[in-house]
Amino acid sequence: MEFPKTFAWGAGASSYQIEGAAFDGGKGLSIWDKFCQSPGKTYHGQRGDVACDHYNRFEGDVALMKEIGLQAYRFSVSWPRIMPKGYGKVNEEGLDFYDRLVDSLLAANIDPWITLYHWELPWQLHLEGGWLNPSISDRFAEYAAVVANRLSDRVTRWITINEVQVIVGLGYGSGLHAPGLKLSLHEMLQAGHHVLLAHGKGTQALRANAKQPILIGGAPVGVVARPLTESPEDIEAARMATFDVTPPKSTEPAEMQNGIWNSAWWMDPMFKGEYPESGLDAYREHLPEMADGDMDIIHQPLDFLGANIYHGRTIKSDGEGGYSVLNMPDGSPLTTMGWDVVPDVLYWGSKYLYERYGKPIVVTENGTAVTDIPDENGEIIDSARCSYLKEHLKGFARASSEGIDCLGYFHWSIMDNFEWDRGFSQRFGLVYVNYQTQERIMKQSAKEYRDIIASNGALLSGKSSVQV
Repeated sequence: MEFPKTFAWGAGASSYQIEGAAFDGGKGLSIWDKFCQSPGKTYHGQRGDVACDHYNRFEGDVALMKEIGLQAYRFSVSWPRIMPKGYGKVNEEGLDFYDRLVDSLLAANIDPWITLYHWELPWQLHLEGGWLNPSISDRFAEYAAVVANRLSDRVTRWITINEVQVIVGLGYGSGLHAPGLKLSLHEMLQAGHHVLLAHGKGTQALRANAKQPILIGGAPVGVVARPLTESPEDIEAARMATFDVTPPKSTEPAEMQNGIWNSAWWMDPMFKGEYPESGLDAYREHLPEMADGDMDIIHQPLDFLGANIYHGRTIKSDGEGGYSVLNMPDGSPLTTMGWDVVPDVLYWGSKYLYERYGKPIVVTENGTAVTDIPDENGEIIDSARCSYLKEHLKGFARASSEGIDCLGYFHWSIMDNFEWDRGFSQRFGLVYVNYQTQERIMKQSAKEYRDIIASNGALLSGKSSVQV
């Protein structure tokens, strides 16, 4: 179960979730700053004003990353920290922070992977229409150029936009995320089309301003399925379900009823230069307005496919060329987010995505929320996360062993942090954070991940001499 020697072993986080310093250092307001100030929007009214105080404590956090043995760290740059209004004046103090972070990572032999947008839209851009404003893709390209000019002399791995499905589905559909809008399906798809254009123009800006050769990808949600059995019929049915686009269903959970939770509508334009036929049919009464040449802009050459995969549906063939979606057996494990634990989803997800798009696969997010409590010795024995990590990595290792080009794995997340509308109620981290004292404690999962990394995955099959 060893991975390629060039495989990137990492962990991730995003700016709003860990940085804090929400109103310091010349940073402008973001939609999340404003959203969290509105009563009833987040768990117990909690906010990311301080979060993990990473802005002031990043050197200690990088030291922890080194102790865990991370080879790569995926982090996002805060758009309003760099350009307070989203355009125009550049905040040098914000760029200086990311300069110091990148230099600290490189000094620790940790490769920085930058995500340009992880949901922190500058508030001023929201006031001007946000993702519904056709000009926003040009604003994003300007921002991408500024960051590339400053950091690409040292950073070679870039991700444009994180989880377009969440931006659109939760921010513009259910209203659970900032900016908290509840729009029509047509408006959601229009916003999503502008996000895709921003990805394309951002990719162009990165390449035009890079100081050295760079690799670029996106990081949509990997909405994938896995077959009930490995019969040819079930495997094909799960493949079909992975790339199907279906109309909204009232039987789905409320936040999922808007019908945008799929992979193909968002990935096909990026990697194939077209919207999928099943989506054009499912959305035929709601399609976004698009101009000639939009697909040429969206469909830029990319170096890898980043997918955030946490769980997946179980599918069986219906015996008539279609598929049925199955419920998990009674009593099946759930994370504290309420998500099914489906370890082989990394195998099937990477397999299906690689077959369809032909790009190296990076699991840009995978992890689990667990109820983590220090024991009497102050240690966190997070056995459920240890099991989740190892079993999911076994699936990804199987994909690699079958010839799928697996480029890297980023555990979500490096540390406990602000989990958006859930506030601080969910703990995803390899490192425990005491939010009152900002003390960090490495969990058992961090120690086991360290040894898996040291063995390059061989420990997963028991073939390594590295001891846990």
